[in-house]
Amino acid sequence: MPKKILLAASILVASILSTPIASYALDDQQKQEIGSFIREYLVENPEIMLEVQDALTKKQQAAQSKQAEVKIAENTQAIFNSKFDAVLGNPDGDVTIVEFYDYNCGYCKRALSDMDALLSEDKKLRFVLKELPILGPESMEAHKVAAAFKSLAPAKYPEFHRALLGGEGRADEATAVELAGRLGVKEAALRAVMERQDDASVREAYKLATDLGITGTPAYVIGTETISGAVGAAALQQKIANVRACGKATC
Repeated sequence: MPKKILLAASILVASILSTPIASYALDDQQKQEIGSFIREYLVENPEIMLEVQDALTKKQQAAQSKQAEVKIAENTQAIFNSKFDAVLGNPDGDVTIVEFYDYNCGYCKRALSDMDALLSEDKKLRFVLKELPILGPESMEAHKVAAAFKSLAPAKYPEFHRALLGGEGRADEATAVELAGRLGVKEAALRAVMERQDDASVREAYKLATDLGITGTPAYVIGTETISGAVGAAALQQKIANVRACGKATC
C-alpha cells in the first residue's frame, strides 16, 4: 500500500507541476485526494512522526546552542570572571566550569558531590560558583547572608557553601546566619554588611540566565556551551576532556 500511495501522489504532483502557472492552486478534489494519501501513509507508517519530532528537536537544540554560544562570547567576563563569584579549585586552571545554583534547589544539592568529585580528581580545573536565587524569598535571604559571609571570610566560604547547600531542610536567613556563626562570623558583622548590600550580583546573574536561556538550576557553562540539569560527574568530565581536546565542550 505505501508504494501505491507514493506512486499516486507522485502522479498527482507531476500533473500539478505540468499545468500552467495560473493553475498551480489545488482544487478541492485534489486537496482531498492528496490529504487522504498523506493521512493513509502516515497511519501505516507512524514511525515517520517520531523521525520528524526527532529532527525538530535537534534543529531547536542546534539553534539554542548557537544562540548560547553567541551570548557566552558577548558576556565572557561576567560569566567566567565576575567579581561577585567564588572560585574553587585551581584559580589558574586550563578549563573553567561555571555553575548556576540555588541553595534550595534539590538537584543542586545532588550535584554538590559531582563538583567535589571533579575538583578532587582534576587539579587543573577551575570551578566558578554563580548563585541564582530563583526559588522564592528564602533563597534570596540565604543568598544575602552567603554574599555577606563571602566578603567577610572568603577563605571559609567553600566550607560555608558546602554546608549550606548540603544541609537538610530549606535554607533561609536564619539557617544561613546560624551556620555563619558556627564558622566564626558573628551575626552583627553579617548584618552590617547586609545593610550595605545592593542587588548587583543578582541582577547580573538573572541577566546572564536570561541571555543564555537558563530557566532552572543547576546549569553549567563549559567552553562555549550551556548544560542544563544535574547531568552527573561523568558527563561533565567528558565535556572537560572535550575542551582540552578540541577547544569545545562538544567535539
